[in-house]
Amino acid sequence: MTDLHEICPPDDTLDHDPTPLEIMATVIAHDLRDGEWVEVGANLPVPRAGALLAHLTRGPNMTVMLAMTKAYLRNEPVIQDFEYITDVSAMRWAEAYYRHDRLLAEQRRRRARGVFYCGGLQIDAYGNANLIGVGDNYNSLALRGPGTIGTCNATFQSSRWHLVTTAHSPRVLVEQCDFVSALGYGRGEPEARADLGSANGGPTSIITPMCVFGFDPTTRRAVLHSTHPGVTVDEVRAKTGFAFDAPETVPVTAGPTEDELRILRTRIDPQGALR
Repeated sequence: MTDLHEICPPDDTLDHDPTPLEIMATVIAHDLRDGEWVEVGANLPVPRAGALLAHLTRGPNMTVMLAMTKAYLRNEPVIQDFEYITDVSAMRWAEAYYRHDRLLAEQRRRRARGVFYCGGLQIDAYGNANLIGVGDNYNSLALRGPGTIGTCNATFQSSRWHLVTTAHSPRVLVEQCDFVSALGYGRGEPEARADLGSANGGPTSIITPMCVFGFDPTTRRAVLHSTHPGVTVDEVRAKTGFAFDAPETVPVTAGPTEDELRILRTRIDPQGALR
């Protein structure tokens, strides 16, 4: 058994201000509501931390899917990391483990009250995401991605979903994706998703290490919702590859409370992946 003193940070670690990734996780946690179905990928440390923070602080009835495993974790002193979507080490917390063929049917039913987090090699001004590849020619890509890996289904079926990236740069946040693996608002067409029968109207936000974008209800383009502590609007504009509107006074993103930060650093992320 691992000694908790070996993996928990020393007391002075808690004195440091929240990092951008910890703020991102907190944004995710504050959005979630008790009773929701939340899917957490094995290699997505920020959404994983955010979902677990919500579960431990305000969501005792949340259904948290870690990899293929339905887990109840509120009584776990430390939630250790795992590597792969099929990593059986996650079963130490299992209430149920879904066979892949049965999981697909269960997901479709549960996603009616579910929340999903979608990443991308590119995310564009209309909330489309690209995990396929970067370049003009699909047969000769400058960078090949993992493919859609289920994001097209999850973003179509879930009650709501968010875009998340840990790299805020003009190469990631682009005017238009080279390819689309998860449809956001298309090119701003009013009925783009409704015509396809989607369970939701489109992505709720783009969460980055610098800020949070929402979407204009009329144009469906990204608009600045808040900047993280210490980040200016000009800095966001300089590192974003699309133009965006911003309110005259831009709110500062709410970071974790002292208790939330302690839970993040001692129970959810003792190894410091978000730091």
